[in-house]
Amino acid sequence: MFGSGRQSAFNTFGTEAAWLAGLTGWMVLGAVVIAAGVGTLMFMAQRSREDALTHRQGMRLVLWAGGVVPTVVLLTLLIATLPAMRPIKVQPGDLRVTVTGEQFWWRVRYQPPGQPAIDDSNELRIPVGRDVELLLEAGDVLHSFWVPGLAGKVDMVPGRTNRLVVHATRAGRFRGQCAEFCGLSHALMAFEVVAMEPAAFDAWLASRRTPAFRGGEGARLFTANGCGGCHGVAGVANGTIGPDLTHLGSRPSLGAGMQKLTHAHLVRFIRNAPQVKPGARMPAYPQMTETDAATIARWLEQRR
Repeated sequence: MFGSGRQSAFNTFGTEAAWLAGLTGWMVLGAVVIAAGVGTLMFMAQRSREDALTHRQGMRLVLWAGGVVPTVVLLTLLIATLPAMRPIKVQPGDLRVTVTGEQFWWRVRYQPPGQPAIDDSNELRIPVGRDVELLLEAGDVLHSFWVPGLAGKVDMVPGRTNRLVVHATRAGRFRGQCAEFCGLSHALMAFEVVAMEPAAFDAWLASRRTPAFRGGEGARLFTANGCGGCHGVAGVANGTIGPDLTHLGSRPSLGAGMQKLTHAHLVRFIRNAPQVKPGARMPAYPQMTETDAATIARWLEQRR
């Protein structure tokens, strides 16, 4: 249905996106009215006598239809849109989240006021009804952060931090996308945006501060195969090159929104990520047995 998709500019869940959708509607309506007016004038001109208008009347029509009316319409549109260009001001107690675009995934770091930072990846959670400041960065090449239902797109430039303040108006799961070509798997670089009620968000954030440690064979194989050199898992590894996998089991998708997170998909990704996601920097592990990969996958799936 029109506007019902998880990645649609008409399925809004943020104040900025809702305002933009409303503005788009008014502009489309205005364009239709202008087109209808021009069409009517053309129809009347074709059916009129050659001397239906005097030179003076024709010049007056050009002045009003081609000069005065467009000027008034554009000036009205400018005045109406100026307030929306004013950035949302954040307060010291507002949540800040740093989102870094990588090839081809998203590094997410929550920075609650007065509390330690919390690392995550390929998923962004925000509370409904609160202002959240997003600090947008790029770790390698140009990326672009775009959640159509939340706000406009913002470029992510290496060496620079761009700022976007968002305000979610309703809960739900939505989809974002990299909107700047960044390499082979640019089209496979999506992410989940989860807007949560404030109490649920606070509880979720608290649960991320004390992740449960689970050892066992999966943890041993994860370390033995050098996975911790790139990936972070709280209590097991501190790698920062690749996505943090501490709560991988709670995510609905794998590989930055590329495919549904299932056991079979995870096993395949562990053994040969470049085959699944072209250009991925994670190396293939042809020496790893299917059994070992399945053991690591089950261990990661349990870390919710």
